Amino acid sequence: MKKIKILLLYPPEQSWPKTMVKPNGSLAYPYLAGALRDINVESYVYDACVGNDNDNIDNFFYKNSTLPSGMIRTGVSDDRILEIASNYDAIGITSIFSQQETQVLHCANIIKKKFPNKLLFSGGVNAKSRSSIFFSAGFDIIFTSESETSIQQVAKIMQKNSNDFSSVGKIYFKNKDGKIIDNSHFGEILMNLDKLPIPAWELLPNERYWKIGRPHGGKAKRGEELRYASMMTSRGCPFSCSYCHIAEEVEGSKSGAIGKFRFKSDDRVIEELTILKNKIGAKQVFIEDDSIFGMKRRAIRLLKRIVGFGLDLMDVNGINMIHLVKKSKKTGWMIPDEEVIELLAEVGFKEIVLPFESANLRIIKKWCSNKLALDRFDPGELIKTIKKHKMYVGTNYMLGFPDETRKEVEETVKFAKKMQGYGLDHSNFYLVMPVPGTPIFDYCIKNKHLPMDYNPDRFQWTKANLKNTEIGPQELEAIRDYAWETCNKKEFKDLRKSWIVDN
Repeated sequence: MKKIKILLLYPPEQSWPKTMVKPNGSLAYPYLAGALRDINVESYVYDACVGNDNDNIDNFFYKNSTLPSGMIRTGVSDDRILEIASNYDAIGITSIFSQQETQVLHCANIIKKKFPNKLLFSGGVNAKSRSSIFFSAGFDIIFTSESETSIQQVAKIMQKNSNDFSSVGKIYFKNKDGKIIDNSHFGEILMNLDKLPIPAWELLPNERYWKIGRPHGGKAKRGEELRYASMMTSRGCPFSCSYCHIAEEVEGSKSGAIGKFRFKSDDRVIEELTILKNKIGAKQVFIEDDSIFGMKRRAIRLLKRIVGFGLDLMDVNGINMIHLVKKSKKTGWMIPDEEVIELLAEVGFKEIVLPFESANLRIIKKWCSNKLALDRFDPGELIKTIKKHKMYVGTNYMLGFPDETRKEVEETVKFAKKMQGYGLDHSNFYLVMPVPGTPIFDYCIKNKHLPMDYNPDRFQWTKANLKNTEIGPQELEAIRDYAWETCNKKEFKDLRKSWIVDN
């Protein structure tokens, strides 16, 4: 049996001037490396944005280069990427975020040109949705779903010195004749998340991430010691918002029903928290679940079991308000569920993000799964109740839905300003990004709000991409910038501005 080694490569980051740059550090690679570890296949994670102990971070992370697009590249040189890649039989490059697609394809191109016999694979909703472009760049395999099982099957075939992947499900692959084969119609999806591998967090450049101090999601105070890590206690979501890939990850799709809400057992979550605390040395843990309260009774039971664990927990993707309120004596009216909020504080939650999305009921109903609307609860009272228990509270808003009127945008900004009066700590304003693999993308292409030759580099939350809308792109960006400047405190703004790149 052939001994193989697999490299999992985060590409350099690319950012627009005056926007933040943060290392990727997503959970994809710890999970895939854990799956390979479980079958005794050697793997290594290299983050080309921050390098490893042999790279002097001061020579590249804080000294950026300008790309032909006008974007700014942060990371090691191409030669360094090729030097790392030279030691491995296969290289995986994830493509979750559309804005990073150009760097993913660039890395694939230079590696395939230098090492034509090395196997290249990718995954993530962006790679799956734009697979023809990825194959043209040199990739040999595209994973179309969760990949912990598929990557083990691919590795075992490579150990046999074969490149016949016809037996592997949930992939597209290029056969020996160069033909693209679609195997997405079969393959295992793990509904029992306890069968997932323990993530190999130790392979991430954690010390470098902590030194840089720019975590994915969440806040950080100047001078605060950061020893953070990310984890998921569940996958999928009970909601199916138009702007989320989960809405199309259903039975019969290329990915299969991975959008279905599934969760780990309490014991498995405790095992992972113990590893993060005792082996990784984490002090802060960002919960990356799409909906940690997708089953509220389960979440409450789990939280009660981890009281006193000694970690600061932070929610990254937002806790939908429906999970933080309960029925009242008034028919149809909800009030803060203080028992749950108090439990979150007792467990160690230091930060909660509330995804209001919009202040307009029509927008919430049409584009946001008809999540809890503002006519059914008092949002100010909810914020005050959370602040009462000494938790940091942020909010997320989205501006620029395809049919959103000027009045509706103004309503959301006015609402955000009002919420500041209840003790809110920060407000994030995101411009709607119709990314491939989501219902809103299909809608925008069909209704000519997005050209077929759209630029994925512009799929960044401060950039307006839609056409034929009531508010033009430049004006919408100006509204977003105004909202962010007027709805946030100086300390928060100064911190985020210190993370920006410029040429």
